[in-house]
Amino acid sequence: MRNSVQAPAAVVMVRPHHFCSNPQTMRDNAYQTSNSNRDAKQQAYAEVSAAVRQLERHGVLVHLFEDEQQITPDSVFPNNWFSTHADGRVVIYPMFAENRRLEVRPDIIELLKAQYQVAEVVDYTSYVQQQLFLEGTGSLVIDHLNHLAFAAVSKRTSPALVRKVCQQLNLTPVIFNAFDQQGVAVYHTNVMMCVASQFVLICLQMVPEPERAELLAYFQQSGREVIDLSFQQIQSFCANAIELTGSQGPLLVMSETASNALTGEQIQRIEHTARLVSIQVPTIESAGGSARCMIAGIHLPTATA
Repeated sequence: MRNSVQAPAAVVMVRPHHFCSNPQTMRDNAYQTSNSNRDAKQQAYAEVSAAVRQLERHGVLVHLFEDEQQITPDSVFPNNWFSTHADGRVVIYPMFAENRRLEVRPDIIELLKAQYQVAEVVDYTSYVQQQLFLEGTGSLVIDHLNHLAFAAVSKRTSPALVRKVCQQLNLTPVIFNAFDQQGVAVYHTNVMMCVASQFVLICLQMVPEPERAELLAYFQQSGREVIDLSFQQIQSFCANAIELTGSQGPLLVMSETASNALTGEQIQRIEHTARLVSIQVPTIESAGGSARCMIAGIHLPTATA
C-alpha cells in the first residue's frame, strides 16, 4: 500500500546492542528514569525486535539498522536526528546532548538515497555552534496535509531554528509553550501531542491561553477531532504515538503503557479511523521516549514511483 501524506508505509528503526538511560539527557527529560537493570541491554534489544515483527505483520516496511556502539545510548530514537519529506528532502538536525550528535548515520542516509527519491539532504548540525537546537520530529510535530509544524519551546527546540527549517520545508511554524504539572517546559513536542490524519492527541492543559485557543483553531480548520489527554496520560506516553499505513489501512502505533492508560471512549474514537497497535517497550521507555521516538517515518517518494 502506498504512503498516505500523513501516515508513512515505511519506517526506519534502530536496534541497540548497548542500550541504557542516557545520563546526558536526564536533567531536562521529566519522563526519564535511571536504569540500573543489568539486563536492560538484552531487554531493549528484544523489545525492538518484537516491535519490528509486529509492524511487519501489519504490513509496514521496516528498515532495521543495528547499533553496536556503546557511545550512543539513545540511538533507539532515530526520529530526533533526521526527518524525511514528500518533496524529496531529508533534514539532519542539531541535537542538544553531545553524545546524541554521534547518532547521525551516513548508512541510513545512503539507504534513503538508494531506495527513495532524495532531492536534497539539508544538514543543520552546525547550528550547535550557535547553541541552537532542533530535535527532528521530537521537536516538530508535522501536519503534512496542511503544511504545518507544531513546536513547543524548550532547550531542545529553538524558535529561531524552527522558523528557519520551516521556511526551507515550506511549512508554517506554530510555536507555543507547554508545561508539565510542575511548570517545567515539555522537552519534546511529541510527548504532549500527536497529529494523525483524522484526529489529534494532545494535553490541552499543558498549553496556556491564548496559545491553547490558537492551537484549537488550527485543529478546527483542519477538520481533525481533538482527543484531549490528561497529565497522567502524558506521563504514560499516550501522545507519543505515530500514524502509519499498513496493508489494511491506517494504524496508530503506541506503547502498551500508553494504550493501557487510554479510556475506552478514547480508544473508540481513535479506532473510528485507525487501528490501534500497541507495542511492549517498557525498558526503552525508561530512557524517556516511547513508540513515536523509536519510529522515523519515511515520507519520501519511492525510487520506482
